[in-house]
Amino acid sequence: MEELDGVILLKDFKNLKAGIKGTIVLKYNDEDFEVEFFDKNHDSLGVYTISRDYLEVYWKISEHRK
Repeated sequence: MEELDGVILLKDFKNLKAGIKGTIVLKYNDEDFEVEFFDKNHDSLGVYTISRDYLEVYWKISEHRK
């Protein structure tokens, strides 16, 4: 998982429901990340510090850079 990867929340976290999509905005280390989550209208739901076991990558920035 790297900064700017798109992620899906695997299980409920605080006020967020599983399945919500977000973007990693800061990688603290290999286990902890700052992620901004968005609703269906792409409005921000907030930025959260969250561990890797709550996240799954669905879009990798490294595959889209030239």
